Amino acid sequence: MNIEYTVQIWKEGNQYVAHAMPLDVMSSGKTPEEAKRAVKEAVALFITTAQEIGTLQDILQECGYIKIDNEFISPSWVSFEKQEAELSI
Repeated sequence: MNIEYTVQIWKEGNQYVAHAMPLDVMSSGKTPEEAKRAVKEAVALFITTAQEIGTLQDILQECGYIKIDNEFISPSWVSFEKQEAELSI
């Protein structure tokens, strides 16, 4: 079974951070490619652990996945936007 997810990558200081959405798993690396490899490994460990303790289906449903037959379909993203909030300090 495959589980689809979207990865968002951004730079923090001298590291790149990769966030696997909607699973909410993150990792980082010195390059975007390294961050992608690291988050892929983190997702695999997350999924394996959830399967071993019997919570994978519950977690996926809480993350917005829909089970159709023997497949989990990820939520469809409508848009990604950069926005800002005004701070009154």
